[in-house]
Amino acid sequence: MKTSKFNLGLIGLVAVVGIGMSSCRKGCTDPTALNYDSKAKKDDSSCIMDTTSVPTNTNIIKSGSISIDETWTSGNIYELAGKVVVRDGAVLTIEPGTIIKGQEGTGTQASALVIAQGAQINAVGTPSQPIIFTSTLDNIIAGQLSGTNLSETDQGLWGGIIVLGNAPISAADGDALSQIEGIPVSSTYGAFGGSDATDNSGIMSYISIRHGGALIGAGNEINGLTLGGVGSGTTISYIEVVANLDDGVEFFGGTVDASNILVGFQGDDGIDIDMNYSGTVSNFIVINGLNSDEALEIDGPEGSTYTSGMFALENGTVYTFGGGEARGDFKSKAQGSVTNVKMGTAKIRASYQNECVDAKADAFVHLTQVSPILTFSGSEFSSVVVYTASQDSGLNYCTVFPADQSAAENAITSTTASGSDESAFVGWTWSSVNEKLY
Repeated sequence: MKTSKFNLGLIGLVAVVGIGMSSCRKGCTDPTALNYDSKAKKDDSSCIMDTTSVPTNTNIIKSGSISIDETWTSGNIYELAGKVVVRDGAVLTIEPGTIIKGQEGTGTQASALVIAQGAQINAVGTPSQPIIFTSTLDNIIAGQLSGTNLSETDQGLWGGIIVLGNAPISAADGDALSQIEGIPVSSTYGAFGGSDATDNSGIMSYISIRHGGALIGAGNEINGLTLGGVGSGTTISYIEVVANLDDGVEFFGGTVDASNILVGFQGDDGIDIDMNYSGTVSNFIVINGLNSDEALEIDGPEGSTYTSGMFALENGTVYTFGGGEARGDFKSKAQGSVTNVKMGTAKIRASYQNECVDAKADAFVHLTQVSPILTFSGSEFSSVVVYTASQDSGLNYCTVFPADQSAAENAITSTTASGSDESAFVGWTWSSVNEKLY
């Protein structure tokens, strides 16, 4: 078959046109864009970028009240200037990987994030992108798991996180409602307690809280995480508190369960239970440091209201890392159960009356009565020591009867316990990244 010059020219023209059309395709040529076009040869400025995944380390100052729903995005660093209060009806959402830094300050100027009654926090990190609360002095930047300039001895550099709900509490004055410590009575956002056991303050997961506990009054510092009257509708899981000047996590009443809790190198107590907290704390570790007090400090009801609640401590390990013995201190009217927990000395407080002859309702009585409401099972400890309320106050006008010491020892049997599952904290916590886990 012969091919004419006309046909050859037509074929060549079609080829040239085809090449020209292919080489001129326009679109988004940035491979990091959401709408990247792999066939585009020329950029048409249509690229849509995923700004939430690009760390910018832009500092955004937050202060005062949050009254409508708000989202804090990863890539930015948020600075707390004083108390930042999420008000009734508002939801604060914090994206995975977000870093929040508290400014320095004491007293009324101490920085803290407060989730008031009726408000919610939706802060859900991941093992690869935990949400980190720390000090403005920390040189950590977006995308990092730890800075390099602060250690476990750097405490009290900012405040902490306070979550307040409407669940039952047992306050000393008999009221169903109380005011959280450190916030003046004139500030209504400090109220907590009520009658809604299933109250929902939101969800907190994979959160690391570091270098807090700023002084807010004489002998009064902010806990790393304060939970006041928080209800069982709330989710608290995978929480680390490290290098806090006061307690790591403190429960003031409430019914919320808390799982996978790590407290390390606190200046006071690791896990503190007050006002008849009646939830379950499971899979927890407390690492006592040089200036730590008790690893566990457990109290019961303080008043005449809501006296029936029972705490549960399950699958826990407390130990020291350069400090003294990590003890469990069971104090005024402590009532609940301790299951598969490894600790040092189990301290049991006894309060005496009638010229030190009779023991009254206290942890000792709850442990040794015919139907005990303070129980230990499958737990491991070095010794049991009964002490008196007068010794606790430094007065020492009552001493423990040998029979009471024997009764406490007979009520508790130490056994080999497996304790906590440390793997829950590996990889994402400050303690793991800085090799402070045993």
